[in-house]
Parts: sequence; structure tokens; C-alpha cells
Amino acid sequence: MPSERPRILYVTDLAYQARGRRYCDEDILLTSRLREDFDLALCDPRDAAALLDGFDAVVVRNSGPVLGHLAAYVAFRERAAACGARVYNQLTGRADMAGKQYLLDLTAAGYPVIPTVDRLEHLDRLPAAEEYVVKPKLGADSLGLRFVPAWRAREAVREGAGDVLVQPRVDFAHEVSFYFVDHDFQYALYAPHPDRRWQLEPYEATPEDLEFARRFIEWNGIEHGIQRVDACRAPGGGLLLVELEDLNPYLSLDVLDAPRRDAFVAAMKAALRRLLES
Repeated sequence: MPSERPRILYVTDLAYQARGRRYCDEDILLTSRLREDFDLALCDPRDAAALLDGFDAVVVRNSGPVLGHLAAYVAFRERAAACGARVYNQLTGRADMAGKQYLLDLTAAGYPVIPTVDRLEHLDRLPAAEEYVVKPKLGADSLGLRFVPAWRAREAVREGAGDVLVQPRVDFAHEVSFYFVDHDFQYALYAPHPDRRWQLEPYEATPEDLEFARRFIEWNGIEHGIQRVDACRAPGGGLLLVELEDLNPYLSLDVLDAPRRDAFVAAMKAALRRLLES
């Protein structure tokens, strides 16, 4: 068992510049509240592997895309596995934590996801569209994402040489995100204007919405971690998965009112205690 005041190494890149979001503000808020229950130290993701031995658990939060520090991230994962470190989120995620392959897997398995392929011979499996989305398999934070007209789709796949994904560009009504701590739903936010992804507002999820989101949480199988299920409202009214963020999802806590923000912090504290007791 850890000490009465467990020691937490909190991994974040406070200098990372994200479009439309201030990662540093969110982590300043969260760490100020977590210090009420834990002894806490912050570190850059490039220092995590060297420092994790001195702590009871490691929390990976707004550390930016791992492509910016890939060698350090691999070293951290290897070191954490070797010493049996408790990591939050646990490092067994099958979604964004492991790249974008899961979008292909979920498409093949018939889940409600934006149809996704990565091969020329599979392009005809996609619905016809005027434009297609092309994104790197190892992309993050919209890095490398582009839109191409239908006549360019085959060429884009050929140029990508197996390293890109292709999806039809969906004319959706809005995007909505569902936030979970471990397997417990916390809140939902949506972007009512499709061209303003990060201008979010509170969203009251219906039972059908939550059933949709929980399918992906259950599929991923993470016991300890924060996950964000991003979806779009398709023209037919149903939801389609856009992303399942299971590495370091931005939480948009500034959009929440004080009671919901407090409830999230309480849920995260409880989740960390469960991790420490595991």
C-alpha cells in the first residue's frame, strides 16, 4: 500500500500550444485540486521515464501529441512496464493511444463509426462523397489532416503508401463529446457550430447517446483512465464515432459550472485511489 499521502508524478507539457485550447490552464486547475489529497510533482513528458521510480503513480494529462517526443514516450512506456508503475491512463488502450488503426478495426466490426479505409482496393467500401478526409495513421490534434475532392482520393491513398486513412467527409449537424472517468460517465459537451470545434456548450446526453458512447468505452477495456468519446450527429440523426481519445484527452473543464467541475475532480481523486489500491 502507498503512504497516507500518495506521491503522484503528473506529466504535462505546460508550454504546448493547442489550437483553440489552453492546456496549461486545465492542468494548473487540476493539480491545484489534486494537491488536496496527494503529494504532487509536475514534469515534462520528456522527463517522465527518468523520474517515475520515485512516485506511487503517474498521471499523464495534457502532454501534447506524442509525435513531438516519440522517443521519450516509448522510453516512458518501456520503463513503466519494466518497473510495474501504476499509470493513469493505464497503457493498454486500443484507441488513440495506439494510433488510428482502431478506426479501421471498428469499421470492419460494424460499429457506428465514420467509415474508414486505408487501401486503394477498399475505397469502394466508402459511401460516395464530394470530399474525403485524409489523415495520418499516427496523427494527433488534426496534424496532417486534409480534405481532398473525390477525384483525388485514390491518388491521396497511393501517395500515403499505407500510412494514411481515408473517410468520407460527413455533413454533420454538430459534434458532441462524452467524458468518462474509468467506466463512469461524467458529462457531455457539444459544438453547436460545426466550423467552431472548440466553442463548446453543456449537452444533456440522452439514454441512447450514453448507450452509444459506452459501447466504445467497453470495447477499449481500460479499467483506470479518463476517456473522451468524440462523435458527430450524422444527417440521419444518429451518432458516428469520430475519435476515441484514451491517452491524454483535453477535458474542457472551463466550460463546466462549478458543481460539475467539482464532481469531476472528486471522481478523478476516487479513481486515483482505486488505482493506488490495485
